[in-house]
Amino acid sequence: MTRLDEMVETFELLGDWDQRYLYLVELGEHLPAMPAELKNEDNKVKGCMSQVWLSAYRDPTASDRVQFQGDCDTSVIKGVLALLIQLVSGKTAKAVESLDVDEFFSRLELDEHLSPNRHVGVYAIVELMKQQVERLYSKNRDVA
Repeated sequence: MTRLDEMVETFELLGDWDQRYLYLVELGEHLPAMPAELKNEDNKVKGCMSQVWLSAYRDPTASDRVQFQGDCDTSVIKGVLALLIQLVSGKTAKAVESLDVDEFFSRLELDEHLSPNRHVGVYAIVELMKQQVERLYSKNRDVA
């Protein structure tokens, strides 16, 4: 079972959108704090109505894996950010690059409940994830 499958199963257990919305808010509340120094322009998601920051770093226990940390000023998008971080943290750069946002939206039924502006923002979050992973690993290839 993939992480996305597990997320879908959890969402199905929650039932209606109100319960899922509250779950997203709760996930956002449990997102670990992002250090203030990482809330900079390089880590800011462009194209999102909310203020969102995201930072990728190499997993200290497995250098071919990536971890993410992030923060957001709105509760529901912070929850979606937390889901995305759970989905891709600990994965390889190739796995992050292959993340299908449409599948994520569809399987969790977020496409039915988030506004088009929120969709654009989530696409922007995933795009920044992919860009940061590319920069992170291309930098490391240059050093090696």
